[in-house]
Amino acid sequence: MKILIADSFPETHQQKLIDAGHQITVDASLQDDALKDALTDHEILIVRSTAVTEAMLKAGDNLRLVIRAGAGTNTIDKETAAGCNIRVCNVPGANAIAVAELVIGMMISLDRFIPDNVNDLNNGIWNKKKYSAGRGLHGQSVGILGLGAIGFAVAERARAFGMRVFALKKASRSAAAEQQIASAQIEQLESLDELLKRADIVTLHLPATNQTTGMVNDEFLGKMRNGAMLINTSRGELVDDAALLRAIDNKSLRVALDVYNNEPGASDNRFDSEIANHPAVCSTHHIGASTTQAQVAVSDGVLEVIAAFQQGELKNCVN
Repeated sequence: MKILIADSFPETHQQKLIDAGHQITVDASLQDDALKDALTDHEILIVRSTAVTEAMLKAGDNLRLVIRAGAGTNTIDKETAAGCNIRVCNVPGANAIAVAELVIGMMISLDRFIPDNVNDLNNGIWNKKKYSAGRGLHGQSVGILGLGAIGFAVAERARAFGMRVFALKKASRSAAAEQQIASAQIEQLESLDELLKRADIVTLHLPATNQTTGMVNDEFLGKMRNGAMLINTSRGELVDDAALLRAIDNKSLRVALDVYNNEPGASDNRFDSEIANHPAVCSTHHIGASTTQAQVAVSDGVLEVIAAFQQGELKNCVN
């Protein structure tokens, strides 16, 4: 098949596609009209963060499959794809460990003021008294919103630090999921209000949907503890930036963000964001899934999706 790879993809896995007899085109710079034009002659499109719009999908006369090399598919117009008889598949869970490791790193960074420590010492400032005020993670409570593969990976690591872990109770969970929750010693709470009231740290692991977009608003933040931590490595759209800026000032919230509203479309674009630039926010460059281990695991998953498609099967189809 003819495959267009419009984002970064390991050369080892490119070669595996070639060895399997596929014709591949690799161009991570393709965006907008350029990507639309390139799609006219390909059957499969592989993307990571590149947006796949209605116009692109309708231009892909031979396009049959779009693969998101990752979990979230909010950047792909799945409804239009379905109408064009184009399947959309993803690779869920492969980057869970990488994201969970970043979340734990953010907890430690916030608790021990690591970014500020480094910045002051780089500028010749010695202030040991100020930076000896870390509370320590042991015994603190973390509320996980979104108990998927990433949420579970965070829970396992938080428990290893001696932390209490909260999640919301869901009647629809399977018996297997309930057993996993019990094994991970996750305490299930009845309501979001209770979780926000009891958690020292709240970490978000939810997709951007009509129900979750803007959920971290004044009401949500008003129910969090004064001085609590908020961590978001999922989607920037979950957070009302203006409300979060107010809460940082009014409730002394400590915040770590890896995702933002209106992120740049390319890795080298300038990004001016009041929330990302705020001195009280530990900000990273949407790197949660960007470890070598995670990228290899995701790329393996992409090859599995393609192999299944060749056999007339759909693996991880979301539309």
